Amino acid sequence: MFVASMSLDLLLGDVTSLKQKRGVVRPIVAEMGRRYAVSAAEVGHQDLYRRAEIGVALATGDPGHGSTVLDAVERWCAARPEVELLSARRWLRSDED
Repeated sequence: MFVASMSLDLLLGDVTSLKQKRGVVRPIVAEMGRRYAVSAAEVGHQDLYRRAEIGVALATGDPGHGSTVLDAVERWCAARPEVELLSARRWLRSDED
């Protein structure tokens, strides 16, 4: 078994409050889960209204499949017009680690 995970650091566009931030981040997190069958959550920068860190993870039997899914999630997120993807960090762990 392998666990593929990724941390996405996002800069939000025209957001001036934490309430507006929730209105941008929540739909992104929900759509990631639906579209790619991954677990996703806002995991950092909760107190900053123009930044968001989203964590994405999935368990898989094939490390190539994990990389393929994370590639698709990263491309999808980078194409979103309301956010700018600043960085993406990835990890791949096996049950033997």
